Amino acid sequence: MRDFATSDSPAVQAQLDRLAQLSLPQGRLSLDPVRALLARIGDPQHRLPPTFHVAGTNGKGSTCAFLRAMLEAAGHRVHVFTSPHLVRYNERIRIAGELVSDAELAALLSEVLDASDGIGASFFEVTTAAAFLAFARHPADACVIEVGLGGRLDATNAIEAPAVCGVASLGIDHEAFLLAPEDGTPDEPLARIAFEKASIAKPGVPLVTQAYPPGAAAEIVRTAARHGAALERRGLEWDALVGARIAYRDAAGKLDLPLPPLAGAHQADNAALAAAMIRHQVRIEVPAEAIAMGIAAAHWPARLQRLGHGPLTALAGNRAVWLDGGHNRDAGAAIAAHFAGHAPLHLIAGMLAGKDPAAMVAPLGDRVASLRVVPIPGHAAHPAAAFGPRASAAPDVSAALAQLPPEGDVLIAGSLYLAGEVLRLNRELPT
Repeated sequence: MRDFATSDSPAVQAQLDRLAQLSLPQGRLSLDPVRALLARIGDPQHRLPPTFHVAGTNGKGSTCAFLRAMLEAAGHRVHVFTSPHLVRYNERIRIAGELVSDAELAALLSEVLDASDGIGASFFEVTTAAAFLAFARHPADACVIEVGLGGRLDATNAIEAPAVCGVASLGIDHEAFLLAPEDGTPDEPLARIAFEKASIAKPGVPLVTQAYPPGAAAEIVRTAARHGAALERRGLEWDALVGARIAYRDAAGKLDLPLPPLAGAHQADNAALAAAMIRHQVRIEVPAEAIAMGIAAAHWPARLQRLGHGPLTALAGNRAVWLDGGHNRDAGAAIAAHFAGHAPLHLIAGMLAGKDPAAMVAPLGDRVASLRVVPIPGHAAHPAAAFGPRASAAPDVSAALAQLPPEGDVLIAGSLYLAGEVLRLNRELPT
């Protein structure tokens, strides 16, 4: 699947049109193309400030948001690379706290695309190279990099000497790529996912992880040892107990941290992972007060986000409209946990054709009062029939909202691409 993007800037759109022509060759399993591309543009990955590299199935983007907020609370300038974007491609590349400008983005993409001739680089490889080039050219104190897909063969893994690596929660997702048969990899699915994610580990670099089921945890240990990484595991080298606050502890001491403003109990776990990554690296100073301030200040759109007033939510009257981009079973479970005890919700769902509709709907169970399925603009998506007999089709989110009965809150979920369209329509653009 190509990762389509559009821009109001003609200069940026011209480069995005070039990007849209790129695709990942089937069966290619190598970092060689991105390394060749980076070499052609001067190996910018060697000139990054201290880097925080984050992998995981769910929670890696939120962990990056907490890291950025903690580092900025300490007074540091921070570059950030995340994916996918929600509304504007510029969201992927944040330079010293600000989204990359259209003018610089167009120039960066043009330069990297020109350099990629003959390499066969993918959309994400070009995007990653452009981000690294931007970060190498602008001074900053730290760099936060989110893995795109997997870890071992992700383009961001061209980084060779990060300050710290982290692995957020693990779950089954992107099976066609991450569970493809390959000699020398684990057979058990979650252990294989752990192997892929933990393979961002680097020699002598702390690898900070959450707690996982036994098979996945054992594979994390093996992978860290294979790479010579210093393993820092939740429940062993560090821990965090979540109640009215987050009680964090590691070998250096204890921290009393606030709960994050991001909705969902799982966000406290992501905040704790970010705190552990900060605490287990030694290249940049972040005091305890900044860790607490960062947790309180973090913002990450389309993750159990209650939408504000706008053209789209006006169609829902006075009811609450929630938005989440989750699209796998673990994300569905986290959403269900957040709405436990809540009155039944009207669910508006859109899900890419390669995903499992039951992963989102089944965990919510009887908390779904009605289910309307919408297409995802620019992407192949499941029809209403794939969601079961209770589902009905709507041509778009606006129509789905207009069809709802007069009572009951609304949840829009199933895809980050759908979430981006919702934010655009409601004029809540990420900044």
